[in-house]
Amino acid sequence: MRHFRLLPILVAVLFVVAVLPAGTLSAPVTIRIGYPTWVGYGPLFLAQAKGFYQDVKVELIKMEDIKPRFAALAARRIDGSATTLDAMTLYVKPELPLVAVLALDDSKGGDGIVARKEIRSIKDLKGKRVAFTEGSVSHFFLSVLLRENGLTEKDIVVVNMTAGDAGAAFVAGKVDAAVTWEPWLTKGKQAPHGHLLIDSSKTPGLIVDALVFRKDVVREHPEAIMAITRGWHRAVEYWKKNPAESNAIMAKAVGGWLNDPKVFAETLTGIRYYDYESNVKFFGTPANPGPAYRTVQRAIDIWTELGKIRYKFTAKDVLDSSFLTK
Repeated sequence: MRHFRLLPILVAVLFVVAVLPAGTLSAPVTIRIGYPTWVGYGPLFLAQAKGFYQDVKVELIKMEDIKPRFAALAARRIDGSATTLDAMTLYVKPELPLVAVLALDDSKGGDGIVARKEIRSIKDLKGKRVAFTEGSVSHFFLSVLLRENGLTEKDIVVVNMTAGDAGAAFVAGKVDAAVTWEPWLTKGKQAPHGHLLIDSSKTPGLIVDALVFRKDVVREHPEAIMAITRGWHRAVEYWKKNPAESNAIMAKAVGGWLNDPKVFAETLTGIRYYDYESNVKFFGTPANPGPAYRTVQRAIDIWTELGKIRYKFTAKDVLDSSFLTK
């Protein structure tokens, strides 16, 4: 008799399932994004905290080292990564096709070169000992500046070390210049022998963090990627109107050396977040390319020249502006 009593309940459940819109019962797609600790990625967490990611579940996974992060991307343990555009080009391969769909932040003074006071221009670096991390965003920044002044890495004495070690080496007087970031820019220019030669505020659109995905993820889950870009833009707009609250949320979520909202806010002065309008302007379209195409092509050309890229591709192969809609 128990089976007959359950029959009306079963009929009712089947009716509800039948009338629900398609996809209502399915769980939202989960997109896993790797990231290192950086102030520029704060709105990814703000969007999560405020529920701005609609119809997609975003899992943010801290992965400080770039090489294991891209290895995880290739192994499909994550779906995307927050990284600089120049770094992305180093990892594009036939077996790992990548595409950037969203600009996150632009360095506007957060990166730079400290040098001895007698070094007054980029051209003065010729023959000098310059410390930086080979194959890094610092290397890319320096490479562009050198080439704009008729020089290459062959014209300087390269001292390969991390950005922090480069800054410390400069302060200690062991090198003539260092390509680094805070707090070493401030420490370098405060050293008795040092000054700030140039910083990224003079090169807008060159050092840009972006959201990068494998192409198969974009192809298979376009609605999820669209939801993520919209969530980011909503978060940036929320931050503009509620900076103190937003900084507190983002500082706690990003964590690490940025977990203090005061430190987070101070570090923010060295970047700018990309909102919807600035993203559209930066990307442009394949028919009418924006500055993103020039930045990425510069990276491809420089890394190819230095033997770090052996696979032939262009900026148009790794940029996709189709998800930049409100």
